[in-house]
Amino acid sequence: MNYSLFIIILISVLSQQVEPVAEKKPNIVFILVDDLGKEWISTYGAEDVTTPHIDALARSGTSFNNVYSMPQCTPTRLTLLTGQYPFRHGWVNHWDVPRWGGQAHFDETKHPSLGAEMKKAGYRTCVVGKWQIDDFRVEPDAMTRAGFDEYCMWTGWEEGNDPSQERYFDPYIFTKEGSKTYKGEFGPDIFSDFIVSFIKERKKELNAARPFFVYYPMVLTHTPFTDTPDEKADTPLGKHKAMVRYTDKIVGKLVTALTEAGLLENTIIVFTTDNGTTSAISGRYNGRLVKGGKAHTTENGICEPFIVSWKNHIEPDTKSEALIDFSDIFPTFLDLAGMKVGKTWRSDGATHIVDGRSFKQALLKSTDRSKRSWILGMGGGNNARLTEKGVENKYKFRDRVVRNERYKLYIDSNRKPEKFIDLREDPEEKINLLDSLTNGERKANFSKLMAVVKSFPEKDSDPKYRLNPVQPWDVEVTAESQVWKK
Repeated sequence: MNYSLFIIILISVLSQQVEPVAEKKPNIVFILVDDLGKEWISTYGAEDVTTPHIDALARSGTSFNNVYSMPQCTPTRLTLLTGQYPFRHGWVNHWDVPRWGGQAHFDETKHPSLGAEMKKAGYRTCVVGKWQIDDFRVEPDAMTRAGFDEYCMWTGWEEGNDPSQERYFDPYIFTKEGSKTYKGEFGPDIFSDFIVSFIKERKKELNAARPFFVYYPMVLTHTPFTDTPDEKADTPLGKHKAMVRYTDKIVGKLVTALTEAGLLENTIIVFTTDNGTTSAISGRYNGRLVKGGKAHTTENGICEPFIVSWKNHIEPDTKSEALIDFSDIFPTFLDLAGMKVGKTWRSDGATHIVDGRSFKQALLKSTDRSKRSWILGMGGGNNARLTEKGVENKYKFRDRVVRNERYKLYIDSNRKPEKFIDLREDPEEKINLLDSLTNGERKANFSKLMAVVKSFPEKDSDPKYRLNPVQPWDVEVTAESQVWKK
């Protein structure tokens, strides 16, 4: 053989041998329970129910203790989908799009969308459960435009369509085949079966490079209180407990499906809830009775259970005090998908501010530190009206809370401090320390949190969207744009 040719071939072979292998992207399954506080998860200290499958998930990964959602459905969901706070994306209040309409909707051209960005990162995407920020009668392609390849959704309560009220027994569900009632079936079973089928399909692609992202915003445990296929109860509390146990059962079902498909080791499972429990229910939690905190910015309304498991990557059976809020979900999932997110994100020609920060390192290193020194909770309630220009929020600046590792500051709609709480000494938030700031440490922490508040925009945004066509079920215009605001 020609010596020069031999050297060329040898160099070529060696270079191929040392070429780095691209790291395989993890699958992500994101479970978001509806209306359930920590007082109903036994690994967090719940005493009135046991959740063995969720507890097992916690033992296999990390349980985070300081994670803030927003206090109600709409602001929480828009925040995790966009990586933006409610004061920026505008959906400060709850607005039930299928029920109230008003030409409103989640407009993926005005915001980044987690589903769409995960798809751009190379993921096959699936969403199952509750959406409620689009009306599928008006936008039958809403889920596709939001970035999801596969979907199976409760439509939400569509005004004028009584069957659509049902999400549990005889549920009304929207798929690629359209919307219909599934007579004699239980909605949570349909949703979880859809995910199991999606996982089985991915098993067939086991050697393929394409990972998957499942977003599962459950319909459980939101009211109406219901029996389940496993239990019947005579009281709201009894039905609620049955719903919690069924939620736990579904978590176990999904973990089993991933295990049987051989996909568990490369799948990150995230379990959390969108806000606290309905105030109609109280549960014993770490030795005290806790009333549900939904729609409130107290800890029982916004400090949610948050469990992350990734076999052989996240240290098992650990707890973290890292500060995280729901704006961080968008940049963290994209970071795990190999996409670095800074303070802005460019999507389809538009540049968007991102309020969230990735907590990937807090996950993988099991530390008590994230990139944050504070977290935020705000919004909720029905303090919005339809104006001639669209849905607007009642307050120019909505009340909110900011907190650090120990202290929590309540701010009113005039940007003034209302309460200052030491959460370490007063977890029930009964003692207002605003008149006791002579202590040097308290005063320093108060000043730091006030500086955060001063960094927020003077005026909150209203929901941003291109107007959908007028519909006969739209609520009436009841306020004059901007004039009605407080």
